Amino acid sequence: MSTSPVIGVLALQGDVREHVRALSSAGAQPAAIRRPEELDAVDGLVIPGGESTTIWKLATAFELMEPVRKRIAAGMPAFGSCAGMIMLADRLLDSALSQQTFGGIDMTVRRNAFGRQVDSFETELDIRGIGGPRLRAVFIRAPWVESTGPAVEILSRDSSTGRIVAVRHGPLLATAFHPELTADDRVHRLFADIVKGRS
Repeated sequence: MSTSPVIGVLALQGDVREHVRALSSAGAQPAAIRRPEELDAVDGLVIPGGESTTIWKLATAFELMEPVRKRIAAGMPAFGSCAGMIMLADRLLDSALSQQTFGGIDMTVRRNAFGRQVDSFETELDIRGIGGPRLRAVFIRAPWVESTGPAVEILSRDSSTGRIVAVRHGPLLATAFHPELTADDRVHRLFADIVKGRS
């Protein structure tokens, strides 16, 4: 493949434009994904922040749930921010009735763990695998990771609570915060490198 991977952004709901911008800044070729056949053309997939139950319902309506699950199970790299972290979790706490996820990361995630919209905050984080200064992280109705399996690498914890807020499981990456809402593209560069290494 070329040195510039094609990375899809699940364009059903959430911070789609922001991820497209960040991926372009990180040197990837972004592509909006709304149909199953569009998924075949990408090397990796971003699942944006938004509302996880809405993403699940729309993915079901657009017949994307099973195709995305199958690509992830087959080794496609995926990155989820906030609601995307929820959608990549194998297990949920405080989930909507019968809510389903794409799964892939051996972790248990608690939805809206940091509180409501009014409890949104920004903080500085150290992220394993990302050099340079601490990363400014935006948390909006954010989840956190309650527990992980042995193969999951913990990349960052919130300093005030000690909760897990960034993980990697093979080619899968997830953050409880929204790196797409800042001008810092280092998380997206990390994901682009994961995609390049997998292809």
